[in-house]
Amino acid sequence: MKSEAVKKGIERAPHRSLLRAVGVKPEELQRPFIGVVNSFAEIVPGHIHLRELAQAVKEGVRHAGGVPFEFNTIAVCDGIAMNHDGMKYSLPSRELIADTVEIMAQAHQFDALVFIPNCDKVVPGMLMAAARLNIPSIFVSGGPMLAGRLETKNGIQKVDLNSVFEGVGKVLNNQMSEPELECLVDAACPGCGSCAGMFTANTMNCINEALGMALPGNGTIPAVDERRWKLAWQAGEQVMKLLAANTRPKDIINDKSLENAFTVDMALGGSTNSVLHLMAIAHEAGVEFSLERINAISEDTPCLAKIRPAGEYHIEDLDRAGGISAVMKELQTHLNINCKTVSGRTLADIVNHAAVEDHDVIRSEKTAYSAKGGLAVLFGNIAPEGAVVKRSAVAPEMMVHKGPARVFDSEDEATTAIMTGFIKSGDVVVIRYEGPKGGPGMREMLTPTSLLAGMGMDKEVALITDGRFSGASRGASIGHVAPEAALRGPIAAIKEGDIIDVDIPNCKLNVLLSAEDMAQRLAQVPAFKPRVTSGYLARYVEKVTSAAHGAVLS
Repeated sequence: MKSEAVKKGIERAPHRSLLRAVGVKPEELQRPFIGVVNSFAEIVPGHIHLRELAQAVKEGVRHAGGVPFEFNTIAVCDGIAMNHDGMKYSLPSRELIADTVEIMAQAHQFDALVFIPNCDKVVPGMLMAAARLNIPSIFVSGGPMLAGRLETKNGIQKVDLNSVFEGVGKVLNNQMSEPELECLVDAACPGCGSCAGMFTANTMNCINEALGMALPGNGTIPAVDERRWKLAWQAGEQVMKLLAANTRPKDIINDKSLENAFTVDMALGGSTNSVLHLMAIAHEAGVEFSLERINAISEDTPCLAKIRPAGEYHIEDLDRAGGISAVMKELQTHLNINCKTVSGRTLADIVNHAAVEDHDVIRSEKTAYSAKGGLAVLFGNIAPEGAVVKRSAVAPEMMVHKGPARVFDSEDEATTAIMTGFIKSGDVVVIRYEGPKGGPGMREMLTPTSLLAGMGMDKEVALITDGRFSGASRGASIGHVAPEAALRGPIAAIKEGDIIDVDIPNCKLNVLLSAEDMAQRLAQVPAFKPRVTSGYLARYVEKVTSAAHGAVLS
């Protein structure tokens, strides 16, 4: 056992003394030491209940003969961090999460790990750590929040956090009163769990099943459902079987399983952030995965579900319809179904025991929303290294759009322009210097996209940025433009009024400029001066790479 390094032999007598101080019994020194990585935080709704969930995990570990040790890592609530400087820290927290898990696991020589994530950057950060450490590991998320119920004159309406963000735009557009907005505030988030739509957290928890690192039900069983606690107990027990079989993350996370994850992602129309995170996980696992390959997967994958914000269903509806196992059953001809999973079963076995319970929520390939997947990577003279859009959440009339650029050098400037009525129908909002280095931290742009949606302009205005979008964003919202402006990428050369040509069906994103004009403009762009010069973000800026490679650290 790896843990023998901290408990066996005469030279480890001091270590055993310290272990006695934390309650380890002499007979337990002969058993495997299991780290339980908890991301509990009292300010994060998706994580507020994770202490209780960890207890179930530890009971499962003990039942199977292990000795569990719980420790914590950080978690950022993207909703609370949104539209202020706090969002600069969200993506960078992913790297800290991976690093802190590595430190704790290596310093204490755990034999295996159970990861308990839930929200946006915690899931990929923990997956990166699992691949990096490559000791037997399993994931059990905190589960999704239930949708809120809002009483209206037309009956009960299901709502979620995105409804509130869009409600702000409706107030500004005189479609909703401020008292009505406050009623929405009270109803939208009824309790613990990751926000109720196919936003980033739930996207990552769902595709973790397809990746093979989580048990069936991980992505969709609601946080408040008793099945979530049974799943946690099962995960604790199952990690001991993985340890006995010496099944490690890199036995599971490989080229084929990553392709499965992207395929399920496309079928669900998941968050654009999943591209960034899966690329980073692939990097840690030593797997090359190009953006062009992601487009090839999308071209071959039907879109089978439209969960909020793309449609009106929520994650609880997806769970009721059979969950991710049922989605994979419909997709099985597009999957590598012989891949291993932490359940000890192959995907083929999981799919064989699954059934679709509601074909309105999970469609068949014959009745798919579209023959192509929910995400696309666009290329062109604005984004030679790619840009990402959730095309399943784009209105048909905006799939092809040509309009004048309205250029802003920060999210804050753009938000002010939208709120004051500067943006008009047909415009293309360009937000730059918000990339990994430029922001720094590649902020999410849920506020501007939600304002446009709430004001009824999401079918009239496109938005492109070298920053990111929340999984809750909808409309022609094109992010991850690479190279970013801070690296003198072409987006830095766009000027007010330039005509932007968006062609999502053909994966194209261009500004109508000649190569010569583009080169001349870029030569005149002043050298970027970092906005933050001290603290963690300053160190992050020095090391972070392009979004085209997952924004990993060099």
